[in-house]
Amino acid sequence: MIQNNLIYSQASLNVIKDAAVLAAIFWGILLVSMLIDRRRMRNCFFLLAALLMTQPLIASMFGKYSDVAALVILILICAVLLAVPIVLIGNGIIMLKREGRSFANMLSLLFGLFIGAGETATICVIFQTSITSIPVMVMISVSVIYFCLIFLSFFLYSLFIQHIPHTRDFDFVIIHGAGLLHGNQVSKLLADRLDKAILVYQKDKTHPIMIPSGGQGSDETVSEARAMADYLLVHGVDPKDIELEDKSLNTWQNLQNSFAIINAHEGRKRTALVTSNYHVYRCLQYCRQLGYKCTGIGAHTAAYYYPSALIREFAAVMKNKRHLKLILGGWLILLLPFILMAINVIA
Repeated sequence: MIQNNLIYSQASLNVIKDAAVLAAIFWGILLVSMLIDRRRMRNCFFLLAALLMTQPLIASMFGKYSDVAALVILILICAVLLAVPIVLIGNGIIMLKREGRSFANMLSLLFGLFIGAGETATICVIFQTSITSIPVMVMISVSVIYFCLIFLSFFLYSLFIQHIPHTRDFDFVIIHGAGLLHGNQVSKLLADRLDKAILVYQKDKTHPIMIPSGGQGSDETVSEARAMADYLLVHGVDPKDIELEDKSLNTWQNLQNSFAIINAHEGRKRTALVTSNYHVYRCLQYCRQLGYKCTGIGAHTAAYYYPSALIREFAAVMKNKRHLKLILGGWLILLLPFILMAINVIA
């Protein structure tokens, strides 16, 4: 009996060791990739792979109950996945009630319906004896799973990079603008960004130059930058530490114009950009495309607003031609066997 227990213990240790090695490999790949450039899209997929490879390690730590642990983890994952469309649809309804009827405010509702359709198709496929008889259902299921995994990787990495420790010694802080209330008043969303930037300013022993960035919209009586600067002044920022960027109309121009201001200065140019937490990753992507390095710092966003905002960010990042070609190419390659199957069924 003792010998059998020893053999079982050794086998369990070997399983844990193998699982740990596999997880370590994927976490190592992610670490190296992030050290090279933490703004690359590939990091999203490396993080998802690392997290997935960590699940067997967690299960194996339960020894003789590892099979039960693995089953519990699987059930929890399935329960979360089934809850996702319900949560998104509910969030979409809340967005329409609180923020008004617009396509942007319907994104979480539409995405919830999209995922719900995919999950329904997947359940239909699972309960069929042969997938060859339902190729269309399989294609719907595979497509939804594929795009949801891409979005999940983007979502997880967007959260992940916000919790990476960063320096507090900056020379410049770019603050991204947002629409003003009644044409001249800072909104709650924008106030959260400004409060985060003020915190960065206060913690820095050598106060950085603050660059509130945002032009004047057609429905605004002052530029977003001017309204933001007034907010900074009221909250204790020295006027000499504020330089306005008041010409931009979008995020890309925010960064272009802000870096033009920064480049006009001599000396070190260590830069932070402060925006809403859902917006950080896209800003860093744009910085990479513009050839600048900076640290992204995310401000709090209301929970009900976050899903729709993140979906918008995902769509904006996917508009990059290189990303779009790779993702659509992968999708078509994945669907090719099922397309051929559907053709055979029709024939």
